[in-house]
Amino acid sequence: MERRQQLQSWIAAEFPGRPFELAPASADASFRRYFRVTFADDPVTLIAMDAPPGHEDCRPFVHVAELFGAAGAHVPALIRQDLEQGFLLLSDLGSTTYLQALTKDNAHNLYAEALGALICIQKASRPDALPEYSRELLMRELELFPVWYVSRHKGVTLTDQQATQLYEVFERILDVNMAEPKVFVHRDFHSRNLMLSSPNPGVLDFQDAVYGPISYDLASLLKDAYIHWEEDFTLDLLARYWETARALGLPVRENFAEFHRDYEWMGVQRHIKVLGIFARLYHRDGKDGYLKDMPLVMHYLRKACERYGELRPLLRLLEQLEPTVTEIGYSF
Repeated sequence: MERRQQLQSWIAAEFPGRPFELAPASADASFRRYFRVTFADDPVTLIAMDAPPGHEDCRPFVHVAELFGAAGAHVPALIRQDLEQGFLLLSDLGSTTYLQALTKDNAHNLYAEALGALICIQKASRPDALPEYSRELLMRELELFPVWYVSRHKGVTLTDQQATQLYEVFERILDVNMAEPKVFVHRDFHSRNLMLSSPNPGVLDFQDAVYGPISYDLASLLKDAYIHWEEDFTLDLLARYWETARALGLPVRENFAEFHRDYEWMGVQRHIKVLGIFARLYHRDGKDGYLKDMPLVMHYLRKACERYGELRPLLRLLEQLEPTVTEIGYSF
């Protein structure tokens, strides 16, 4: 409540004499909160970001917004900022996410537009503009799995042999990930962070962007933790992306089978991490809304581990943790 009052006072000082109302717009897995600002004298709404300085830093958001906007992606325009207080005032990209909008009938067009935005971002890549998605960072993400999912969420203590085998698999995964060509990586390019807007899509939640493996955002989008599509559909989209990327000079593999393997193994890294993050959000932060998304993430992870012999030790561990395969009812 105190932060909200501070935010209201800041907006009032920025727009003296203009009455306005604040209404919650959205929240995410971090400490950031978003409010829709409606002025009495203007039909155009704005979005206020509240990022408490003790927990969040607005500067990466501002920096990446400039990079991605210059690349041609539709990101929020920065209207006002107070980095010391942790407040940003942004243009409003609407209230309808891809997750809310997607249907069987519109999915192909919406995903095509999302892949077009992603290619714009990737085409603008250069190695000195964003933090490196280093092996150390990728490993720290993987380690969320044994700490938060295995130990805390499942209540399982790994034997020395299991722990050794798990870390051997982690190293194999990272060998594949780190061998990929590198580009700008949004890092959460999926249906909850893409907005139905004009031009489409609006792109949000990019403050953690890095310079890393080219298949990462594709795995985020096409192996989405929040919505499931049949594999023939996602493979078709992946192939169309690959063909376009090659034509435009992006550094994708010359062979689609090799590119697909990179994508699969990048998805494995991401889904191991996501299971750890979802468990941490529940046990540490009291956010239980992500528990319902765990079965789909586990489904993706199992399917990939079944395809590659090098991942079989991880598959055995997953079967020990989840001995009964949950039947998942997917919806569009």
